[in-house]
Amino acid sequence: QVQLVESGGGLVQPGGSLRLSCEASGFTFQNYPMSWYRQAPGKEREWVASIRLTGGSTSYASSVKGRFTISRDNAKNTVYLQMSSLEPEDTAVYYCRRGGSVAYWGQGTQVTVSS
Repeated sequence: QVQLVESGGGLVQPGGSLRLSCEASGFTFQNYPMSWYRQAPGKEREWVASIRLTGGSTSYASSVKGRFTISRDNAKNTVYLQMSSLEPEDTAVYYCRRGGSVAYWGQGTQVTVSS
């Protein structure tokens, strides 16, 4: 069965960095685009970034462009989100999502940006 397991979240001070990972299993990872989403308390889940099959094409929400970088390692079945210059507004549960005709979601990892 399809599984997506996020890790790497935690508490970080404003201006700091974190790298999130999402390890995939149960499908041919290299054949699917992958994305990161986030959901802050009391808000709807929002799209953060996406990456195409080989990693050559990426896209970002305007709120994170220039600060976050999405990448993937198809040999490790893993997609990453490198987050830099973090702001309190980045506090949220971060989810990875498999694209395609049927979407799958991970369980999420909490990121808290606070001094």
